[in-house]
Amino acid sequence: MLSQDGCPKNMMAIKDAIEVVDGKWKLLILISLSKQAKRFKDISKEVNGISDKMLSKELKALEINKLVKREITDSSPATLEYSITKHGKSLEKVMKELYRWGMEHRKEIIGH
Repeated sequence: MLSQDGCPKNMMAIKDAIEVVDGKWKLLILISLSKQAKRFKDISKEVNGISDKMLSKELKALEINKLVKREITDSSPATLEYSITKHGKSLEKVMKELYRWGMEHRKEIIGH
């Protein structure tokens, strides 16, 4: 049986999950934020190769999906920080398993 978008119902949850973390940058941004809140420029430096425009776009998408929270600090001058949410932290096991699989895949493909 197919859903309205043509995806078999038993695959819809996987499709939804992939759409939330798709692309080159989202998981790397989440990993960058996994230990502590960071300012935009700090994330930009840590996620090597991402443009400011793309980082802004990806952070907005992660915020819409409740994986990242944006907060303005009550300091002078005010600063903007991003942090991973509880919902975002629920991806930790997935990210660790993806890392493990990536290491195995590298060994399989390039031999180290």
